Parts: sequence; structure tokens; C-alpha cells
Amino acid sequence: MREYLFMALAAAAVTYLLVPLVRRFAIRIGAMPEVRDRDVHTTPTPRLGGLAMYGGLVAGLLTATQLDKTGGVLAQDKTVLALIVAGGLITLTGFLDDWWGMDPFIKLGGQIGAAGVLVYFGLFLPWIPWVSGESIGLAPDLSAIITILVVVVSINAVNFVDGLDGLAAGIVGIAAAATWVYAIFLDQNIEQNRINTTAAITSILIGMCLGFLPHNFHPAKIFMGDTGAMLLGLVLAASLITVTPVDADVIEGMNRFGALMPILLPAAVMVLPLIDLIGAVIRRTSMGLSPFAPDRGHLHHRLLDIGHSHRRTVLIMYAWTSLFALGLVGMSVRGVPSEFFPVVIVLAIGVLVLMALPRWRGRGGSHSARRKNTPDDEDDGPATGPMPPIRADAQGLAGSGDDSAVVPAFPVRSP
Repeated sequence: MREYLFMALAAAAVTYLLVPLVRRFAIRIGAMPEVRDRDVHTTPTPRLGGLAMYGGLVAGLLTATQLDKTGGVLAQDKTVLALIVAGGLITLTGFLDDWWGMDPFIKLGGQIGAAGVLVYFGLFLPWIPWVSGESIGLAPDLSAIITILVVVVSINAVNFVDGLDGLAAGIVGIAAAATWVYAIFLDQNIEQNRINTTAAITSILIGMCLGFLPHNFHPAKIFMGDTGAMLLGLVLAASLITVTPVDADVIEGMNRFGALMPILLPAAVMVLPLIDLIGAVIRRTSMGLSPFAPDRGHLHHRLLDIGHSHRRTVLIMYAWTSLFALGLVGMSVRGVPSEFFPVVIVLAIGVLVLMALPRWRGRGGSHSARRKNTPDDEDDGPATGPMPPIRADAQGLAGSGDDSAVVPAFPVRSP
């Protein structure tokens, strides 16, 4: 446990200390686009925070190699090299997109290339657990394709949800914490190198998020941009890939949830980004637009439009992610009967209902009046009322993150 804490602290400290340097660098090269009509922030804010996160990732991985337990495990495979190289490639892709803008297909190519690096160094899915408790073996080519698909979806899911100060870093940190708890539980029941690897990756990922959040929570001093959002998605996908190959048949004391955890955990930790991604695709295509066309219909935009403040919106989405991810892991670890899973669904629906409460209170005028007198909400986004029109030619980032999966962040800008 101490080693995991030490890795997280190393990643957090390096990330935190690098952010001011990265911020000055981003301002100097002009990676600070002007505010657009649909943005929720009100002043130009530098991007490229992902550069500091990558520094934290490298520091955490190098620290892990020097520790007794995790160092011995990581020395048996090429996980450290895989994450450094793949993380460097995805960080470079995001950096160029945040700075100059990038063709969507080139950006997608960078994502596929980073996922391919993980596969090349041995981070892939050899089989997939199934509901019957058995595992479905994957041929090498199919394994590579599915692994790359999982990584690319994870990258773009995090990219889609990165729209408010502190949102993506907090959600990914919660997801990493849920994965870490599950990995530690398995580590205490069986001895598998991959389990220790998963715990190490998630510890570092938690540290990266915690080190960045003080600079990024509302009002943000810097945005992570594509540079950080895609890196977080890549590292989160790597942690889920390394935990999946564990055969559930050798795990004692786990119920049906435990047997299905390799399937349910990725869905649980990514439920919010995936809901937003799928909703955006359906919404845009139904309007005759490209699935990657930017708009102002994300979950966080809707919460702002019904009267929630910026910070409250982020905290609600934190609660949503925690309910699914930590609730599912907790039921598995504690041996809760499978019949309790519908309770989690009901609680999640309850959270959705509570999200609409400001709208109901606002009809009486009390909520609107309170918002006008709350200093913390002055620039928290649009007040309750109709959604502002969306420009058809709008491009770029929504809030603190990219509104699209593989669309250029903003018009080409010379250095």
C-alpha cells in the first residue's frame, strides 16, 4: 500500500509543479484561443496542461521501477516503456492539435498509433470474460483490433466529457480509484503480475489527476486540452486492459459481480463519458450534422442551463461516476447479492431526478434570485433560460476540453 501511495505522490507532485511552467509556455506560443459564444468560461485560458500530466506519468512510472514490489513486477514486462512511448505519442498529437489544429483523420491516426504501441509492447486483451463465467479466447489479430478499439473509444470518451473546469480530471480520478480498489482486492486473493501492474498504473493516474486539479478546478488557471484528455483516456484504458486478463474462476469469495467485473468495470467507470458521447452522436446525426460537429448539448451544458452553478454541475457528475464505479466494485468486494444491482440503477435515476430540481425551484423565482446574489456563480455559465443559438461554423473546445472526438481544436494559429 505504501508503494502505491508513494507512486501517486510522485506523479501528483511533478504534475502540480510543472503546471505553472507549462502555463507560461502555452501563453508564450499562443496556445490560448479566444472565448467563443458557446464556451462556458469568460476569459482566454491557456491549454496544454496535458504536458504537465505527461511529466507526472513519466515520474510516477520511473518511481515505480525503483520500488521493491512494483519494481520487480514491472521489470517482468514492458509496461513502463509502453506507457511512456504511447503516452508520448498521444501527448504530441494532442499538443499539435491544441496549438495549431489538426485534421480529424490525422488526429484519429495518432490515437490508433498510440493504441498500437500498447499492443506492440504486450498490453492487449488475450480473452474476454463472459456472463456464463467462462472466457472467450481471442486470436492475435482479433485481440489487437479489439484492444485498439477499446483504447480509441476510451480516449474519445474522456475527450468528449472534458467540458468544464475540473470535470475530466475528477471523473478519471474516480474511475482510476474504482479500478485500483478492484485490483487491490484481487491482489489480496491471487498473485498475478498484471494485478500489481494495474494497481501501479491506477495509482499513478490518480496522482496525475490530483496534481492537476488544484490548477484546473473552477475558476481554472489552465485547461488540459486534447493533450491531457487523450492522455488520461489512454492511461485509463491501459489500466482496464491489464486487469481484464485475470481469470475470474481462480478468484475466491467473489459473487457473480466478481465474475463479470472485467466486463462491468470498464462500462461502470466510463458510463458518464460514454452516455455523453453516444448522446452527442445521436443528437447531431438526427439534426443532419456530422457526429463530430461541435454543439452545446452536452450533459454539463444542460445542467448549467437548468440553473446549476459551474462547481455544482461538476460535483453532480462526480457523484454520478462514483455511484456507478465505486458502487459496482463495492458490491463485488463485499459479496453483495446480485439482486442489489437494480438498487444502484434506482439510485442513479434518483440522481438524474435531483439534477432537475433547480429548474423546478426556479419557476418560483427563489432559485433565480439566489443565483444572482451568489458571488461564486457570477461567471459559472449561462443562467436559467433558453439555450443561446449555436453558430454552424463553430469549431474548437467546449469549456476546458474538446467538444469533439477528432475535430481540430481551433483554427490554425502560427507559433
